[in-house]
Amino acid sequence: MDAHRPSVTSFVHIGLVVEDLDEAVRFLELLGFDCGKSGTFSGEWIDRIIGLENATVEVVIARGPDGGDMFEVVRFHSPIAGAGEVAPAANRPGLRHVAFKVDDVRGVVDRVREAGWDTVGEIVNYENTFLLCYVRGPEGLIVELAERFDGAPG
Repeated sequence: MDAHRPSVTSFVHIGLVVEDLDEAVRFLELLGFDCGKSGTFSGEWIDRIIGLENATVEVVIARGPDGGDMFEVVRFHSPIAGAGEVAPAANRPGLRHVAFKVDDVRGVVDRVREAGWDTVGEIVNYENTFLLCYVRGPEGLIVELAERFDGAPG
C-alpha cells in the first residue's frame, strides 16, 4: 500500500444552490445553524472552477452548533438557471438529503411546521435507538433529523 496515496483528509462543506437565499437562510437558522453575512463573488477563478462563464454568486456560510462549516449556500446572480422543477422524490438517485443530530425531533418539527414547511413522511422510532424524521425545506432541500434516545447503544 502506497503511504502517500492522495485521499480525502476531512469534510469541508456541502454546497447548496438556491434561488431564494433569504428563505434558505431562514430555514437553516430555524434548524439551529449560525448563518453569516452574505458576500458576492465573481471572476475568472469561479468561472474556471464551476465551468460557467461570467458567474456572479452570493454566498452565505451556515455553521453548525459545533462551529464547523456545514453549508455553503449560493445564489447565482448570473448565469440564471431558469424555471424551477418540482422537488424530486426521496428515492431519486443523487445527493438527496443531509442528516443532523438534534436534541428534540418533535420540537424541531413543530418549529419547521410553524414556519410553513413540513415533514416528508412521519416521525419514526428506529429500533429504540433514534427518533428519525425527514423535513423538506425551501426548494426541495431534505434534512433528516436524528434524536438519539438516552442510553441507546452506539
